Amino acid sequence: MSTVAFIGLGVMGYPMAGYLAKAGHDVRVYNRTSATAERWLGEHSGSQHATPSEAAKGASIVFACVGNDDDVRAVTCGEDGAFHSMDSGSLFVDHTTASAKVARELHAKAAESGIGFLDAPVSGGQAGAENGQLTVMVGGDESHYATAEPVIAHYAKSCRRLGESGAGQLAKMVNQICIAGLVQGLAEGLHFAEQAGLDGAAVVDVIGKGAAQSWQMVNRYQTMLDREFDHGFAVDWMRKDLSICLDEARRNGASLPVAAAVDQFYAEVQAMGGGRWDTSSLIARLSASGTGGN
Repeated sequence: MSTVAFIGLGVMGYPMAGYLAKAGHDVRVYNRTSATAERWLGEHSGSQHATPSEAAKGASIVFACVGNDDDVRAVTCGEDGAFHSMDSGSLFVDHTTASAKVARELHAKAAESGIGFLDAPVSGGQAGAENGQLTVMVGGDESHYATAEPVIAHYAKSCRRLGESGAGQLAKMVNQICIAGLVQGLAEGLHFAEQAGLDGAAVVDVIGKGAAQSWQMVNRYQTMLDREFDHGFAVDWMRKDLSICLDEARRNGASLPVAAAVDQFYAEVQAMGGGRWDTSSLIARLSASGTGGN
């Protein structure tokens, strides 16, 4: 067991840091809203710190799960960033879904101070984080991965290094591209079933045992039929992720017509007031009855 830090106690980071504490690590936490950190300390052992730099001081591994590229830069290289206090030989593991560009940038910046850096975005959503069942995609040096993997295993069911710095973020982009198409296909299928006068749940019970089956179908079809979108991964977050995918595609020449279309469909959901709805709310834009947020 070792001293670790966790920066960012949002819906993902909060339970992830909790699993580290339950495993016996000495966890030093920082969160922009101090009340959240105080609540976390009411449930877990550890210590709260006023800045990322203070939290990272003396930690062998510093984990972070924040919002976007600018947030990652701020908690690493900003005025009170973790890189300023981390010891040579320590390791920074970034679980934020961000760009491959910022991952490579910070990997190089960390190396200047003898610090390791892994980009390690996660998949599995809030439920996966709370149940310790996340999937983690990692980019970075093999030796750094070997150090981090047994610790990440406390809150992950699957963790794999996919290449050098930036590879984890690129793999997460593949994940989001695939999900976007699946959710749109499911939304259209359920909408079609409703318009055809079919029992949507009965249809899914049948086709869900065949080639159409997917995680999205199993876990989201009923809430989509019920127009309940107050759970899971928010539309605002998905649009952030898809913007990263589309930007990278422009850079590497990949063609993403479906992802680009679904991104615009999510823009329509935002215009309906559904920015904080779950991503399954794509069905809401297909019918006048889709009111969401129940």
